[in-house]
Parts: sequence; structure tokens; C-alpha cells
Amino acid sequence: MTLFRILFLSSSAAWLLAQAPPPQPAPAPKPAVTMTMENPAPKTMPVVPPDRVVVAVGDLTITAAQFDQIIDALPEQYRAVARGSGRKQFADNVVRIAVLAQEGKRRKLDESSAYRTQSRFEDASILANMTYEEIGKNAKLDEADVRKYFEAHKAEFEQVRARHILIRVQGSPAAVRPGQKDLTEAEALAKAQDLRKRIQAGEDFAQLARQESDDTGSGAKGGDLGFFRHGQMVPSFEEAAFAMQPGDLSEPVKTPFGYHVIKVEAKESKSFEDVRPELERRLRPEQAQKTLEELQKKSQVVLDPDFFGLAKK
Repeated sequence: MTLFRILFLSSSAAWLLAQAPPPQPAPAPKPAVTMTMENPAPKTMPVVPPDRVVVAVGDLTITAAQFDQIIDALPEQYRAVARGSGRKQFADNVVRIAVLAQEGKRRKLDESSAYRTQSRFEDASILANMTYEEIGKNAKLDEADVRKYFEAHKAEFEQVRARHILIRVQGSPAAVRPGQKDLTEAEALAKAQDLRKRIQAGEDFAQLARQESDDTGSGAKGGDLGFFRHGQMVPSFEEAAFAMQPGDLSEPVKTPFGYHVIKVEAKESKSFEDVRPELERRLRPEQAQKTLEELQKKSQVVLDPDFFGLAKK
């Protein structure tokens, strides 16, 4: 989150978010689906002409286009909900602000010194946020810098598809399968080594995974974990998998879950051109920050040393 986004959250956008009623305890989720307040089920909302008035409070009217612009001021993670399933709740919060603002005018609070000071800063904060985003959007990125960043982060764009068989050990987060013994570390290692020998001798990896893996989720799919990137698996498992080539079969790999026999089926590395949009998205905020620092250097900024406890020059 940028500096200006943080500043802006101290204004009406934060107040809007704060007016949402506290979430009620959710009922126990069904085993197959887990929903959260942050990620509600997708909902298709009606589309109306942009100049249509969608909210009216006293003499204040807000069109569909203006409502969308208000949502643009929210942090990115809230926008989809405010435009979708949370649209009515967000509108209720907008109405609360409008009602209180109109009451504030009747009480002439808009004529107070505090209002004028805070309003001036909020206006500056909104404009600063829009400017910062505009700078980032239009930032010119040097080709050499983008390629240098790609080379330094190449591993992040690699992925592996693998199967595994897990043999749990005592104390593992994985549950003991019904009818199975709670194996000691030595027993689990011996079993993993035996399974590896059986696979090398020609037995089908997927079939053994269905029969023997203590990871029942992947075991039901023949041990298939699909494609995964760096950072998605526990470190020792990831290190082993990414060091292997397609077709390789690992020695037993120890993790907090137990011992794994891993078979890598495919490896993919995205090219520079494939990930260029992602690279530019990552680098634009950095470029915007550099521009901000240059603007600060050119500006005349004075902080009172007594007020801020600074050493006097």
C-alpha cells in the first residue's frame, strides 16, 4: 500500500469502511466449500446507464458513474465487493455520510476552523493519491532494468508439476488413516524407501499413492499435486522438487508431515515476454516512488525543529 493510499484511508473512505456492521458468526462451512467475508460468492449485478442517478439524499444526487468513482478511491481489495455483492451495503454507508454531512451543514460545522483545515488536507490527500497513481501508470520503464529484474526473479516464474506419496510420522499434522499404525520416524523412513524401490522396479506410482499415501487429498488423485510455484510448498519439499527434472524420482524427503517420495512430471519456466506485463506492474510503483523523491528534493520543505524535536542546523 502506498503512502498516499494510507493517507487517504484516514479520510471518508476509511469512514465508509468503518460503518459496515461487525460480521456475525458464520455458520459452520460445508466440507467442500469455504467462503470468507473478504471473498464472498461471485454475484452478477445489474448494469445501468452511467448518467442514471442511483443514490439521492436530500439535494445530493450520485450517478452510477460517480458511484463507481467513489469505489475507485477504496483500497483495491475492497473494490470488487463494493461493485458486486456488497454494492447495497456500500451504498448504505455512502448514505450515512451524506445524511451526517447535511446535518453538519445545518449545524454550520462546515464554517469551523477544524472543518476547513481537515477538508483542505483531505482534498490534498485525494489529489496526491490520484497523482501518484497517474505517475505510476505513465512511468517509462527502462528495458534493461526490466530485464535485470526478470533475471533476478526468474525463479518466481518457474513451476513444477509433481506427484508424491506421504508416509506420516508420529506428531505429523496429517491425521492417521483409519486402520493404519502411527509410525515412528525410523518406520516411516523404511516404508518410504521400500515404496521407492517398488516404483523403481516398475510398480505404478499413482496406484501406490492411492493405496499408501497419508495425504488423502492428493492420494485419491494418484498423488497428483498439479503445478505449483516457489513458496507454495514447505521448504524442504520445494527444494527437492525444483532441483529435479521431469521423470526423476526422489529419495525420501523429510518435512514436518513425514517422508515424501516425489516424482516430477513437468517443469515450466515462463519467458521474459510471457511475464513482461507482470514485471512492469511490479516495477511501476518503484518508479513512482523515485519520481516522488525527486519532486520532494525540488520542493521547498520546512519543518519546525522545536515542534518536531529535530537538531537545529
